[in-house]
Amino acid sequence: MRLRLTLLLAASLGSISPLLAQSSAPPAPAAAAAPASKAATDLRALFNASDEASLARNPIFGIFRGDLRRADQFGDFISDAYIAAEKKAVEDDLKALAAIDRNALDANDKVSYDVFKWQRSNDLKGFDPAIIAATIGRPIDHFTGFHTFFPELQSGEGAAPFKTAKDYDDGLKRMDGFVTYLDAAIGRFRQGARAGVVQPKLVVQNVIDQLDNLLAPKLDDAVMMKPVAKFPDGIAAADQARLKAAYAAAVGNKVNPALTRLRDYLKTEYLPAARSTVGLSAMPGGDNLYRFLIASTTTTDMTADQIHDIGLAEVARITKGMEGVKAQVGFKGTNKEFFEFIRTDPQFKPKSKQDLTDRYYAVGKRVDAVVGNLFSTLPKAPLEIRPVPAFKEKTDAGGSYQQGTPDGSRPGVFYFNTYDLPSRTTPGIETLYLHEAVPGHHFQISLAQENESLPPFQRFGGNTAFVEGWALYAESLGPELGMFKDPYQLQGRYDDEMLRAMRLVVDTGMHSKGWTRDQAIAYMLDHSAMGKSDATAEVERYIAMPSQALAYKIGQLTISRLRAKAEKALGPKFDIKGFHAQVLMTGALPMAVLEKKIDDWVAAQRGRA
Repeated sequence: MRLRLTLLLAASLGSISPLLAQSSAPPAPAAAAAPASKAATDLRALFNASDEASLARNPIFGIFRGDLRRADQFGDFISDAYIAAEKKAVEDDLKALAAIDRNALDANDKVSYDVFKWQRSNDLKGFDPAIIAATIGRPIDHFTGFHTFFPELQSGEGAAPFKTAKDYDDGLKRMDGFVTYLDAAIGRFRQGARAGVVQPKLVVQNVIDQLDNLLAPKLDDAVMMKPVAKFPDGIAAADQARLKAAYAAAVGNKVNPALTRLRDYLKTEYLPAARSTVGLSAMPGGDNLYRFLIASTTTTDMTADQIHDIGLAEVARITKGMEGVKAQVGFKGTNKEFFEFIRTDPQFKPKSKQDLTDRYYAVGKRVDAVVGNLFSTLPKAPLEIRPVPAFKEKTDAGGSYQQGTPDGSRPGVFYFNTYDLPSRTTPGIETLYLHEAVPGHHFQISLAQENESLPPFQRFGGNTAFVEGWALYAESLGPELGMFKDPYQLQGRYDDEMLRAMRLVVDTGMHSKGWTRDQAIAYMLDHSAMGKSDATAEVERYIAMPSQALAYKIGQLTISRLRAKAEKALGPKFDIKGFHAQVLMTGALPMAVLEKKIDDWVAAQRGRA
């Protein structure tokens, strides 16, 4: 089964959960609480056992939580035995859950029960033979492949620590598993090609380019050699010499040859067999797979046609907002000419990477000064702002977020892309920061994983509709946080919201309606001020990761609708801090579970009034 890294992270790191129904404060200590019922005890035991078993099957992902017990292991992720073990784990979890009396649980545990049931039931659908047949032969793409994930992990700048000699030895041992995985991936690609289940040519070419970038530097300059270029204090000179030689041997004699084998196979054998079409509907089993992916990422039962129509309506609404900005700044011309003006005028160009970095830090200071007005609980984890690493910047998104550790020892990182800097523009800076950093991903992810009262699957897991829906909702908080006073930054807000609306049109267009890559790019350029580099990277992302981009707008529309519903029901009694606590402090909920939770909160608030 093809394991898309973003979904694999969510599945292996856990899922979601309940905190307090009426407050953002942590629950009382166990000693002060009433004795837990047998059902509650059994439920927590199931959650903990499932999490521990998942970490044992997927050892590398414990590193992202600061769990280094198995940091010397890479894991399997690709063999038939691994797939069978993952499926059995899901079946065992659901069987154990069914044996627990849900009616005997309190309100918070019922939320946990429901989320766990939804997540594991959805996971089980992914093992349907038809889904496996459409995924197993496509183990790597240019957004979610281990071929880029692992080098970044090993770079000394990612999640894996390189502070002690043991950390270095662990990193050395992980490389053997990575080599095994790369060779197994070739076997999976061949399996898929025999069945006609292949990646689009452009995805394959992007992967080849990424592999070329990894292999281009001299050995001493390779990404995975960075940790031994400079050691931290406390590592003995003898260990430094030993480790430097060992890393050179591992990267030079094992990893690079494996990357070369994969690249050469893709270039000479697989690329000619890859498909020229880009949509899943053109691939055997693609329509069925796309339906499953839509349900997984949006956590709804919406169809591709419904989502496409919502996208068209949102594009029309946002276009009107853009026309208002154009009138405000006195621009005479069409929307398309206004977009081109923003794309090309020197006043909207960052002067350098450092200039762009400084602008993001300045936005962060402004947000930090007022964000407490909307949130009762702030993350403890620090935040860093960095450019996307050079080896993957060409195909990376304009911005992204990497979570820190629960104890704050590794900060959360907001990455912004500086590839083809002349094509980048500054009007979207405030919006991108709100989305990726504060109060977007950094808040949502950090608050969940810092809450030790939650079961592991709730602290560390998630679903795309909630995670990305929250981040897009966070953008809408800009006016309440003092943002968008500059009309061009407001235009940047509309432009970024337009991006998420266009995704509904473009993703469904390509994967269910036969749209081409060029048709999708042209649509995005016609309806926004995006540069061609950004539009191309976005479209190729949707090609590589069908349905993932749909979840943003679907999740945001749900959260925004629930806020409006609560405001109307509670009137002057509506508490924005309380609402945000309800949304954030129980982890990433499927949309139906979130709606039930907010409805219950509103009813409780009205009862108190």
